[in-house]
Amino acid sequence: MIHREGVTTDIKDWTMIQASSLIQNQNVIQIIRSNGSVSVEEACQILVDNNISSAPVYVEGEKGHYVGMFDYGDVIAYILLVLHRKPGPKDFNDPVDLESFEVKDIVRRALQGQKVPVRMASDLSRKNPFYSILQEATLISAVEIFACGTHRVNILKPDGEIEGILSQSTVVRYLYENRKQFPELDKAMSKTIGQLKLGDEPVIGVDADSSVLDALSLMSTHGVSSVAVLRGDRNVLGNISMTDVKHIMKGNNHRLLWKTCFQFVSHIRTQQGITDGQDRLPVFDVHKGTSLGFTIAKLLATKSHRVWVTDEKHQATGVVSLTDVSRVIASLVGIQVNERRASMAVFKV
Repeated sequence: MIHREGVTTDIKDWTMIQASSLIQNQNVIQIIRSNGSVSVEEACQILVDNNISSAPVYVEGEKGHYVGMFDYGDVIAYILLVLHRKPGPKDFNDPVDLESFEVKDIVRRALQGQKVPVRMASDLSRKNPFYSILQEATLISAVEIFACGTHRVNILKPDGEIEGILSQSTVVRYLYENRKQFPELDKAMSKTIGQLKLGDEPVIGVDADSSVLDALSLMSTHGVSSVAVLRGDRNVLGNISMTDVKHIMKGNNHRLLWKTCFQFVSHIRTQQGITDGQDRLPVFDVHKGTSLGFTIAKLLATKSHRVWVTDEKHQATGVVSLTDVSRVIASLVGIQVNERRASMAVFKV
């Protein structure tokens, strides 16, 4: 039997496990605005220094309160706004309203060299809303939120303070590691992604010779956390994720925005010390015949939010994300999340 920090799998119904039991003794990093305003750049540095991808933004005062979450998706949206890069084709529903007063104020401040307060950029991407559940909430409450596309949820103490932040990957990891304790879950994980009708989502990819700015624009437009780097007939050469923007923000290395995607991914691999002297990049992919369990294992091992589905020619045909996995888990207890409902939740202001 597997135990971890107060979590026990004696409960045969995983939906009854308290969500808070998965975030015991967590050190919550917060972006706190006290006397002065924390700028977007300073907030981004907090993410980099603490090796986290998101943090709640708290405004102190007589009635202190959380104003939202800030993550690398918001950094990308901020970069695109300042560079006047309206993302996406004209017929695509851009989640960022470029004509709103708030967005115009952000651009004005940035162009005048003024600090842009992080509270103005909190959830600028419209993909990172401040969701919260109470300490006594069970795991199914979190899974239902994750199935709608949200990547993390705050667990609140009775006094309104944050006890911890529960992520999609933490819940998926827990259920995967303890799957033998939950027969229905274990059965689902033994099925192939093809049988579960996963991997049919279209691949959002960018040509290897396109600029990094093009990749970020594509990511922002489609509301995804990563894009495939493609060459030729949809051969996957690599991957650019939302968190990779930290390499651009480190030391204001903005020149990387105009590098090709292939050069950028190579630069990241060099920084990580994973190069092998050959002109190729690691690719995280699965096939239609791959089991859900193995797919989850690959997602967890690579710390990715999505993995590409390729055919026998190594051409990208689809993608499986942690959100897809969350939807499968939710469906086991009768919760169905349609695309419209997911979209409404994801872009909640």
